[in-house]
Amino acid sequence: MSAREKLLEAFLDGTLAKRNILEICKLLQIPYREKNRVVELLDKLCAEGLLYQNDGGRYGTIEQLGLLKGTLTGNERGFAFFAPENSQRFESDLFIPHKNLGGALHGDTVLVEHIFERSDDEGRVIKILERGLTQVVGIFRRNKKSGYLIPDEKRFATEIYIPLSTCFNIPSGVKAVAKITSYPYGKAPGGEIVEVLGEEDDFFAEELSIIRSYNLREEFPAAVEKEANKQANRKITEEDLRARRDFRDKLIVTIDGEDTRDIDDAISLEKAGDDYLLGVHIADVTHYVGYRSILDEEAFERGTSVYFPDRVLPMLPRALSNGICSLNEGEDRLTLSCLMRVNKKGVVVSSEIVEGIIRSAHKMTYTEVTAILDGDKEITQKYADVKYMVGLFKELKDILLTMRDKKGSISLDVKEAKIILDNDEIKIPDYQRVFAYQIIEAFMVLANETVAEYMHGIEAPFVYRVHEKPNEEKATTFRAFAQTLGLNARFSVDDVKPYDYQKLLKSAEGLPTYSVLNRVMLRSMQKAKYSPENLGHFGLASGCYCHFTSPIRRYPDLCIHRIIKEVINGGYARALEVYGEFVERAADQSSDRERKATDAERDVDDLYMTMYMSERIGEEYDAVISGVTSFGLFAELPNTVEGFIPMESLYGTYKYDADRFCIVGEFGTYSISEEIRIKVIDVDFDRRRTEFRLLSKNKRAGTR
Repeated sequence: MSAREKLLEAFLDGTLAKRNILEICKLLQIPYREKNRVVELLDKLCAEGLLYQNDGGRYGTIEQLGLLKGTLTGNERGFAFFAPENSQRFESDLFIPHKNLGGALHGDTVLVEHIFERSDDEGRVIKILERGLTQVVGIFRRNKKSGYLIPDEKRFATEIYIPLSTCFNIPSGVKAVAKITSYPYGKAPGGEIVEVLGEEDDFFAEELSIIRSYNLREEFPAAVEKEANKQANRKITEEDLRARRDFRDKLIVTIDGEDTRDIDDAISLEKAGDDYLLGVHIADVTHYVGYRSILDEEAFERGTSVYFPDRVLPMLPRALSNGICSLNEGEDRLTLSCLMRVNKKGVVVSSEIVEGIIRSAHKMTYTEVTAILDGDKEITQKYADVKYMVGLFKELKDILLTMRDKKGSISLDVKEAKIILDNDEIKIPDYQRVFAYQIIEAFMVLANETVAEYMHGIEAPFVYRVHEKPNEEKATTFRAFAQTLGLNARFSVDDVKPYDYQKLLKSAEGLPTYSVLNRVMLRSMQKAKYSPENLGHFGLASGCYCHFTSPIRRYPDLCIHRIIKEVINGGYARALEVYGEFVERAADQSSDRERKATDAERDVDDLYMTMYMSERIGEEYDAVISGVTSFGLFAELPNTVEGFIPMESLYGTYKYDADRFCIVGEFGTYSISEEIRIKVIDVDFDRRRTEFRLLSKNKRAGTR
């Protein structure tokens, strides 16, 4: 055993844990004058991340020194908050004063020491493990001495210094992207401008700056496009069909939005006695995207397709996503199909997953399916061959929703804005939930659950979609909120059941508070994520769930398709060997990319909403109070656009009552879910926020 290995072992068994160099030399019986040899070994172990040294000069592992690994969230005033990676070891975030940051910035992964100075929730950065942002988007300014970039991300609370020699030809006042090149201690980070996005006040430059700030990939590398075109030109051969089930004689349709181009899923349905034979046919993307191929590596990095009002950033090149993989009408397409026999109680009595080939009869839309069910003669005649099957869709959907309802599934009705860009005009119609969405949602959920249960049952490596129950703190806050609305919320906060939330929602149906209850309930829940372990799905009241139905636009679906195909073709042992460790990487990467995509989509939507409202300043609308804070009210319009009403703009003096989720003043009380009348006052493009003025309560009139 080498000297390095012996030294490390002495730390791992606790002999040298939390010792300084003097104590280490004494315990190892090494003369202090020869300490440099020991220091050299310790430095190497620290550089490898096996040991660490705290501010007191003591060495040990992360656990021995009581250090915490996690991520910093900055604040524009210079301090930061630290979120531990392992919430089981330490649940609370720590406050990191500016003096304790040690050069760390927003987004950095760091080691932090918990200290007790001004409060029990304070920390000090011991080591910066990884920089969070390598590129920053902002406004470029230049003076006679140098250039500098003012970040759009206010939590990145420092400017980026740009040497004048590298930016003399860049005009001051443009939106730009800076690559960070250095982190000099005690000084602003150094950088260079790598891209100019446009003028400071240009709307589309602002949108592009959001996309860049999340480091989203727009264009595909030439080699990836070339490989995608090569795969798209492949013909379906007899060899491809030899082990596949041929469904081309079956009546199969796709149902999507009017503007959908990447069609992942198709469905077929027929009756056999009292049972329903449901086929959910999913694009077999893995036939064209091999594991660890150049296409797969790109898809892994992207993780998901990202959707904006004016563009899509697809996970796969369009030759695949809109072409050979998309289940286009009238074209032969390869699938991975989940065939389920469902009884009249909504229970899957038998199922089978097979490789198949289909030919979709129709590309139907949600609107058309809803029209057929509503008795529209013109649309019904257009799709006369599928009229009976559409009737079966509704029958089975109703059965499945009843079954899920009995299990305690939580059917949140959270409004999502539909933003349309029509010839450079932004349109945001009032929110409408199309009935046919429920059909596809019910069938896809059933397929996802059926596939997950099968793979869990055989203990194959897998990527599950998990949704853990709300933590006690959030459940307590939500219960208190529900009680302020006059609802009977008496569930146990330390062991919330899906049925508890479902019961609350039902009790609020038809009340003005229903929409806001949905939103606050959603905020009280944990975020769904991907995991190699089956942790269940709280929201769906499901013991086992996955994402199987969208491999064109989500990497987890693509990943599990490969594993499923290995298993159903007799390659269980190979699946264990090849994917046993990879599923954890895939789950972590997919969760991270999903979060970034969701945040980017939300920020761009907010930008479009702000631009939309900028043309409506002075107009009046009916609204509902959607949030109450110590500094004002948030109000939501029927089209989901939200605005802010500053506390100081209210007539009279008001005080925030946190226990009752309202503000109270000399002229009354304002609470969440109350209907009000507002006027649009201003917009703030920096914050992507619209400002309203409160006119009155419960006053309904036409929009001016």
